[in-house]
Amino acid sequence: MHLMERIQKVLIGLVTAVMVFAVGGAAAVQAASSSAMTRTNSATTASSKTKTAQQTQGLHLDVKSAIAIDEKTGQILYQQNADQSVPVASLSKLLTLYIVIQAIQDGKLSWNQMVKPSNNVCAVSQDTSLSNVPLEQGKQYSVKNLYQATLIYSANGAAMALAQAVAGSQKKFVNMMRQEAKKLGINDAQIYTCNGLTNKLMKSDAYPGVSPNAENKFSAKDMASISMKLLQEYPEIVKTSSVKEMSFNTGNQQVQMKNWNWMLPGGQCSYTLLPVDGLKTGTSDAAGACFVGTTNKDGHRIITVVLGASHKNDSDPARFVQTQKLMSYIYHTYNYVILKKGQKTATLPVYHGKQVNVKVANTSAEGLWLKKGTKANNVAVKVNVKKSLLNKKGNALAAPLSNHETVGTMRFTVDGQNLETVNGTKCAVNAQTTAAVKKANIFEIAWRWVTNLF
Repeated sequence: MHLMERIQKVLIGLVTAVMVFAVGGAAAVQAASSSAMTRTNSATTASSKTKTAQQTQGLHLDVKSAIAIDEKTGQILYQQNADQSVPVASLSKLLTLYIVIQAIQDGKLSWNQMVKPSNNVCAVSQDTSLSNVPLEQGKQYSVKNLYQATLIYSANGAAMALAQAVAGSQKKFVNMMRQEAKKLGINDAQIYTCNGLTNKLMKSDAYPGVSPNAENKFSAKDMASISMKLLQEYPEIVKTSSVKEMSFNTGNQQVQMKNWNWMLPGGQCSYTLLPVDGLKTGTSDAAGACFVGTTNKDGHRIITVVLGASHKNDSDPARFVQTQKLMSYIYHTYNYVILKKGQKTATLPVYHGKQVNVKVANTSAEGLWLKKGTKANNVAVKVNVKKSLLNKKGNALAAPLSNHETVGTMRFTVDGQNLETVNGTKCAVNAQTTAAVKKANIFEIAWRWVTNLF
């Protein structure tokens, strides 16, 4: 009798229930949906401090810090103290060149534009204790030639001349570097000069209000982010960074510029199986020997950063030896796997839909580096749903939904953990519905509520 009385009460209250659901009832359905959405969306914003999938083990480099990433996605393949800010010397010029190239692409500067360096820039450029091409007072040099001298020969005066051309002064350009770094998600860098020299070596262009010994500091992860952005937006840079030797006309003489990158093909640290074509070296007493390397093997480009390698003398190859170990480790440890469009799916709850769930799939193919032995089937996904498509409680997609509707992004995981990426990037693609879901009518909604009571 107790059960019959309960059914009777339910039937008597059905009309009332219908009215309640008309303005958004279905608490029981919501509760079930809430649990499902929580499972779906948890851990979609992985903290850099948490342990992540494929965390590097089995390799230790003799450097202060290091990192290796995929150039397209920013997927981290190796890291060692990668978040620690340390002096990077001339690697700073990569950010300078990125800003210069942006100015050219925006039409604010041109490759053929002539630049007349200031007297102080010329003075710095003629310091023979530094890497330089001597710029002459009163002479003009093209942006392209200054760019080549900066990238190939790490010419400090040439970098200053480019900064002058873009911003009008060294101080203004350094401020631009700081702003650009923040845009790239770099917040802890210390930037005082366009070329990585200590502040006092800039002579009268020293950044005001800071120590004469102030020196630029970035983390390995920062340098990887800058290099990735540079290669993505201006891939032609490797045509210059791979030049082994070039002459520079100062106006009074021809200076032979030999590339400091000894890993280029034919160089003393080259390796046939690693076709290195960039990117930049950096050296100072505080920084030690630093190197951002890049190689495109089998159509898959990686970026490596080593900071603080040994530098006993100018013939010490330590940074290149460590880079070769790192690059070889990546290619021996990982396989590059393509996840096909629609290969990965997830099921999400739907609020007030004809169907209570909808399947979503990746909208495009995605390349991932997986440790050997890990198969594509081991890759799972977590979906971060657009807030605008959720119901009021934020625990389910709100019907109606159209077929192939983009409902959010899909992040890839291995062993339940996110694949870690550098600042501002994600191993993620758009997630789209694989079927349309119409909105349920008021009687369907009410009936679900009723049946959920038993």
